[in-house]
Amino acid sequence: MNHRYSERICSTQKSFIREILKVTADPEIISFAGGLPNPNLIDDEGIQKAAAALLKEDGKTALQYSTTEGHPPLREWIAERYRTRYGLSVSADQILITNGSQQCLDLIGKVYLDTGDSVIVEDPGYLGAIQSFSMFQPEFLSVPLNEEGPDLACLTNVLETSSAKFMYGIPNSQNPSGITYSENRRRDLAAILCENDMPFVEDDAYGELQFDGVTRKPVSAYMEGEGILTGSFSKIFSPGMRMGWVCAPKEVMEKTLIAKQASDLHSNYLCQRILSKYLETNDIDAHIAVINEEYRKRAEWMVSQMEKCFPDDVHFTRPTGGMFIWLTLPEGVSSGALFEAALKRKVAILPGTPFYADGGGDSTARINFSNADKEDILAGIEIVAEVLEEIRSTPQ
Repeated sequence: MNHRYSERICSTQKSFIREILKVTADPEIISFAGGLPNPNLIDDEGIQKAAAALLKEDGKTALQYSTTEGHPPLREWIAERYRTRYGLSVSADQILITNGSQQCLDLIGKVYLDTGDSVIVEDPGYLGAIQSFSMFQPEFLSVPLNEEGPDLACLTNVLETSSAKFMYGIPNSQNPSGITYSENRRRDLAAILCENDMPFVEDDAYGELQFDGVTRKPVSAYMEGEGILTGSFSKIFSPGMRMGWVCAPKEVMEKTLIAKQASDLHSNYLCQRILSKYLETNDIDAHIAVINEEYRKRAEWMVSQMEKCFPDDVHFTRPTGGMFIWLTLPEGVSSGALFEAALKRKVAILPGTPFYADGGGDSTARINFSNADKEDILAGIEIVAEVLEEIRSTPQ
């Protein structure tokens, strides 16, 4: 049989992270490679009770087809959280429930991108977004990050010298770098984007995971309601239930709904109803506070061990939220070589190269701290340090 595959599927690479997770499924491996929430912090008992109550009260309806937009009380809960937490004027009509925030990226790509269009991304950028947008065969225009956020001089040059459909970014605890945009950078970025009539797709998957106690306004808050926000319950509720959302201006939402209907009609309605019931009967903020405290401790353990074991010319971020620490290795040390050597010692990290849309990044690596206990963090970082020293001492 001659299968005539599309050019887009042939030009899109497999997810490097998903392929690595197959390898790290070995229970003997200490894995810092994925971005998994800690399973001990998933409230399985609370979810079980919510599911049982829902099925008893309204099971037949919850097991039926539903509307594309999603369960109205859940959408209103999200809109109300935007209003009270960030002061955004958002209505439930601007919320679309999706199958995880990854589907948001696919829908946005369908709405905006034709083959050959340009999209602005962070450098390094989220691998899942790069892969999702790659399906539409765009040109990626990369803007480097510094400790405050995107390099605005570079962004201005990109806007002046090229034409892009939108900019995509993660202002809170960016994946992979862990960088959080400063408030001034958010304001200035919003001003530049508005001046250039450039939509900003703001991925806020880690917005609730801020263990420094600071609530930061989205870039969209400075864009007079014109920003496009995506969010996720995966990090604070359950990744397996795949509950995410798009929040967008009504004109954009109309197009996104069409893309959603063509994709899967509507998101898992039973899971929407279970989630909504859980939010009615549980204190989600108290649960988030527990998660943040646990992740803060894990991040501190990892940073402390890195300070103890790594040589001075290995640089790493000190996260105030999220799930990741970003390593910059000494000149001449390949993160690919470090990954392979560490994996032989039963420790998995993630090389930085897949996060660079235009190539590069071989001297960088991403390490996850959320899904490991203290003993594994201390032992794993010690092994990474030993392997690093072995690579440096081996003649190339």
